Amino acid sequence: MTSSTATDELAAAAARMVIEEGLEYAAAKRKALRALGLARSRAPLPGNDAVEDQVREQLALFHADTQPGELRALRQVALRWLERLDEFRPHLAGAVWRGTATRRSAIQLDLYADDPKAPEIALLNLGRRFDSLDAGAGHPGQAQAVLALTERCEDWPQPVTVVLTVHDRDDLRGTLLPDAAGRSWRGDAQGLRRLMAMEAS
Repeated sequence: MTSSTATDELAAAAARMVIEEGLEYAAAKRKALRALGLARSRAPLPGNDAVEDQVREQLALFHADTQPGELRALRQVALRWLERLDEFRPHLAGAVWRGTATRRSAIQLDLYADDPKAPEIALLNLGRRFDSLDAGAGHPGQAQAVLALTERCEDWPQPVTVVLTVHDRDDLRGTLLPDAAGRSWRGDAQGLRRLMAMEAS
């Protein structure tokens, strides 16, 4: 198997795990390596863009009847949280923003705050329980805190996971650059409303 073929197979396998298990891309690529027996090979890992292309292709082929509705429901939940946390200049990121989410996907919100504890206080004031995850902070541009909570979704019985990644307030400017295809990596409530309006039209 050539390295390019192996990389393509890894991208396809990782995409299946993203869709079927709700894994993030990094975790899906690691699991795909093990599943394909390539953990000791020198095949280069596919980039996130290659995995996302495979996700989009597989969604179109196998989930076209369910995924659009699931995405719409997740975006409605995300919009509620963008509005609730407006003081922290929240931006939606990840699969829910990029349009590749299914009901197994987490809603990922980036918050920008002068005080990393302020979003925690806001959640407590809302009466919401949350877990604090390892933020890996300590370097410019890295998260100051990562908080996770669950939210009810009207469209299915299982709760949705909402992950809030807290950044320094000044980090927002560098996060709005588009990808190589000109697509944005994240967007605010106004941008999400535009996407939802386009879906409904």
